[in-house]
Amino acid sequence: MGRRTAGIMGGVLVAAAVLLGMLVTWVPAAQLPDSAWNSLMGDLRRPWLVDAALFFNWIGGGWRAVLLVPLGIAAILLMLRRWYEALFALVAFAASAGGVQLLKHVFARDRPQDLLVPSDFGSFPSGHTANAVTIAVVLWLIAPRVWVAVLGALWTAAMALSRTLLSVHWLTDTVGGILIGAGASLLVAALLWGWLRWERRPPRAERAA
Repeated sequence: MGRRTAGIMGGVLVAAAVLLGMLVTWVPAAQLPDSAWNSLMGDLRRPWLVDAALFFNWIGGGWRAVLLVPLGIAAILLMLRRWYEALFALVAFAASAGGVQLLKHVFARDRPQDLLVPSDFGSFPSGHTANAVTIAVVLWLIAPRVWVAVLGALWTAAMALSRTLLSVHWLTDTVGGILIGAGASLLVAALLWGWLRWERRPPRAERAA
């Protein structure tokens, strides 16, 4: 993936998140699939699934998502002397979280009434899911390996599923979280593309040769 591709993909994903928010907020018929999925999740609930979802709720929100994970990833990169990539990661997490809060206040969507855990204002998009996909995209951009992409996709899918299992989000909220989290991360990557590649440049003597 190049800088231009990252920028185009990021812009498309962010635009898709905005359009999805407009659709599910302002078009009543768009609520039907969400309602059906919420009912299905209610029927599928089992104690062990709820316990797993509660773990994802704990690990993927609050100060752990806002501070611990971003600072932890940045600290590891700093220890590896990958200074610019550490800064990129922090900027990407901030952009993703900011985008989520902006859309939450723009659309002010109500959450499902049968939610199992208390949550903050605004259902669209899912902040937990956006944070999960931001982790996945940031780590893949820093270490573009197949196994990193697979683990990131599984983590994001599990987080999204847990949010609907607890009825704290509609299905489209989690889709919106994926769109804004990935889109914001890719836009930041396009803007700071040199930071992602700085530590991989050969020494100046080798470049001159």
